[in-house]
Amino acid sequence: MTATDPIVSVRDLRKTYGSLTALDGVSFDIQRGETFALLGPNGAGKSTTIEILEGYRDRTSGAALVLGTDPGKGGLAWKARLGIVLQSSGESGSVTVREQLSHFASFYPHPRSVDEVIAAVGLEAKAKTLIRNLSGGQRRRVDVALGVIGRPELLFLDEPTTGFDPEARHQFWQLVRSLKLDGTTILLTTHYLDEAAQLSDRAGVIAGGRLIDIGAIDEIGGSEARTPLVRWVEGGQREERTTSPGAFVAALQSRLGTEVPGLEVVRPSLEDVYLGLVSRGDSASLDLVTSTGSVHRSTRSTIGSAS
Repeated sequence: MTATDPIVSVRDLRKTYGSLTALDGVSFDIQRGETFALLGPNGAGKSTTIEILEGYRDRTSGAALVLGTDPGKGGLAWKARLGIVLQSSGESGSVTVREQLSHFASFYPHPRSVDEVIAAVGLEAKAKTLIRNLSGGQRRRVDVALGVIGRPELLFLDEPTTGFDPEARHQFWQLVRSLKLDGTTILLTTHYLDEAAQLSDRAGVIAGGRLIDIGAIDEIGGSEARTPLVRWVEGGQREERTTSPGAFVAALQSRLGTEVPGLEVVRPSLEDVYLGLVSRGDSASLDLVTSTGSVHRSTRSTIGSAS
């Protein structure tokens, strides 16, 4: 493959189990150095897609190339170019951080320096600590360290911050950003839409086994789905969508001759767009959560920031 070829290329990917269709014609590319988020509710087909790309599950039909190789035929040399961070590592934790990383480094032809990786994930003070004695966030950092020790060209991050507290999540985001700056291509699955918005260049949304939208993180869903909504009280609750909320509010103030009562400008977030896409693409219940554990419906601004 050349430097301009996609790191991942999927065309009309299908996976069936008897009469059940898990994937139905999914197609997308991931470019070198890109962070791509694959979003969707449970049962949508995300895990099936990822497992096919990792080489752990056979596809029924369609084509897939990962690092220029059919993942169903990838050998050890190909696998050494991948980094995989699962939702749970399943490690017993009866060795130290440095011992575990040194062991995994021995599997690769050109691994990163163990000490450099320990420093990169912020575990220098815990290098001699048994993994079982680490906190949940620290163990997750070990998982990431194991995923990157072999200098992967492509890193799979599967629900990487599930169970993290807000501070640990933000620290983890900084780590992912540093990996991206280092040239690592990242495929991320997450139910935290703020996480996808913070880390990803592009996203694809899967529902019911189909890719229902794909695009830049700030463009997915189309311009109409992101049109701000102005709400105010004037003889009852009023609202109107407008691409120019600042001018609309100024006109309201001029017409009413006073401060607009009950004014708020609702700017659709990625979560709002996602919910709209999935509700149209799949009738399955959503399991979307935010960092606070609740569904965040929108981002509101006051009159001073309406523009």
